[in-house]
Amino acid sequence: MSSTEFSDRAEMDRLGLDPTEFVATDDEGRAIAGLDPDQVVATPVLAVVGRPNVGKSTLVNRMLGRREAVVQDVPGVTRDRVVYDGLWNGRRFKLMDTGGWEPDANGLQAVVAQQAETAMRTADAVMLVVDASVGATATDQAVARVLRRSDVPVLLAATKVDDDRLNSDTTELWRLGLGEPHPVSGLHGRGSGDLLDAILDVLPETPRDTFGAGGSGPRRVALVGKPNVGKSSLINKLSGETRSVVHEVAGTTVDPVDSLVELDGDVWRFVDTAGLRRRVRTASGTEYYASLRTSSAIDAAEVALMLIDASEPITEQDQRVINQIVESGRALVILFNKWDLVDEDRRHELERELDRGELQSVRWAERVNVSALTGRATRRVAPAMRRALESWDTRIPTGRLNGWLSDLVAATPPPVRGGKQPKILFATQAQTRPPTFVLFTSGFLEAGYRRFVERRLREEFGFAGSPIRLSVRVREKRPRKK
Repeated sequence: MSSTEFSDRAEMDRLGLDPTEFVATDDEGRAIAGLDPDQVVATPVLAVVGRPNVGKSTLVNRMLGRREAVVQDVPGVTRDRVVYDGLWNGRRFKLMDTGGWEPDANGLQAVVAQQAETAMRTADAVMLVVDASVGATATDQAVARVLRRSDVPVLLAATKVDDDRLNSDTTELWRLGLGEPHPVSGLHGRGSGDLLDAILDVLPETPRDTFGAGGSGPRRVALVGKPNVGKSSLINKLSGETRSVVHEVAGTTVDPVDSLVELDGDVWRFVDTAGLRRRVRTASGTEYYASLRTSSAIDAAEVALMLIDASEPITEQDQRVINQIVESGRALVILFNKWDLVDEDRRHELERELDRGELQSVRWAERVNVSALTGRATRRVAPAMRRALESWDTRIPTGRLNGWLSDLVAATPPPVRGGKQPKILFATQAQTRPPTFVLFTSGFLEAGYRRFVERRLREEFGFAGSPIRLSVRVREKRPRKK
């Protein structure tokens, strides 16, 4: 436990607050989870990976002890990575349920390698799920080859082992080179307890630092936006050489392309991604895989550069990609590209679009007007990313946070709800990357007041370029003793 977390717990003890008496609530005031003291700090993540329809989501539900992941008897139901909170033998961890891997027209290796590498970058351990009744397929073997090179622990789960007669089917899975296969039945629960014990053995007590701060490597930048917005051209301009193929036909880039680029004395790892045309759920074929790999690049990055074509109106797709970046919790810089094509009329029209609120939800993100063609203002990109990452890494001391909050509540108390005015008893910053704050209260806080607190947080402490997450824990009403 870090010194910050210890001081928070000590301060709560001093105030006579028991964290176990609080429950999390959503924006409507509904309880969504109990709060153990350990929930205030980050927990390690296990990525569950494997082919479509091998029973990953069924197994995830079994390990959670509740039906959370969507299960259907057709392959490919799970597409996006979804994270759930798990608990076993008093230890908390997170399960990352992933979409299934399968070959596409462009070849198996590209899809498998990208997905496996993303899981390795974002998780503390990986569990490969294989259908024991089918055996190790070519896809399973390709995934195993990538995972064997991983620097995180890897477990092998053999699913659909519903009785002892099928145990022999798991022996051939040793040849995957991932150690002992753990036979389990997600449907009946057979072997799930032993598997959970094995998971706790390999998971660290706290999450590893997966990002590049502190000199552990170049900081990762995801370059995202619609097709033909100029992402590859910007990479080429920043690097001073041709790193990515550029063509007037939209959609030239399909796979993410990693480039090490030195800017202002620092080396950055840029990932030039395919343009996102539509929602991942409605994409198909190579476009689906391109969208999936682009989403993976955002999740694995620390800061996202969102390119918007300044010469055209801001679209719903632009806003959808920005929302995806915010939901992923990454730092954000917005680049209005093709500024060399913007005349006076378009400049006024763009100002009206911004005033109408097309980007109101990310007013905190720094905006830079650039031209990948001429190099206009590209020197401002690196300083903007540094400022965004500095905000992303910022931690507010508990004493300073609560002193500021006391003054704020005294000047503007929460609105009355149900005839009672809720009190904010204590606040703590649970984590950074992105900055995440927890408010312990005596009653529900309206969504409007939460937004007010977030807005004033930014006014006081900055956080330019970084999303903020604010959650509320309401003290449970306990029955009076007779």
